[in-house]
Amino acid sequence: MEGNALDLPFPDSSFDVVTIGYGLRNVVDRHRAMAEICRVLKPGSTLSVLDFNKSINPLSTAVQELMIDNIVVPVASGYGLENEYKYLKSSIRDFLTGNELEKLALEVGFSTAKHFEIGFGFMGNLVAIR
Repeated sequence: MEGNALDLPFPDSSFDVVTIGYGLRNVVDRHRAMAEICRVLKPGSTLSVLDFNKSINPLSTAVQELMIDNIVVPVASGYGLENEYKYLKSSIRDFLTGNELEKLALEVGFSTAKHFEIGFGFMGNLVAIR
């Protein structure tokens, strides 16, 4: 099914779990998308958001950008996918930190929210309970 993350085509309290991988960073209105996810989750249900981590550690950010420039984009270019990956640095810079993601989840109605840095801090996973 294809749908709009800002207007999910499901009734309230439809799902036991929602996962989104490498997608929330690319949504135009993250607040509205998170509110929609909260709406379609049943009370007590879980959201998991996996994405690149916007670290507050300058060293981690520098290494992440170095890897994107020198490994990720060149490898993607070899498969003709340079354009699909060269935007990563700017989209990660424009994304939310773990603390900001936790705050957003709580603002839209989740009862708890915890962000976990994984993969040496290059990735992050927000886990929130409605």
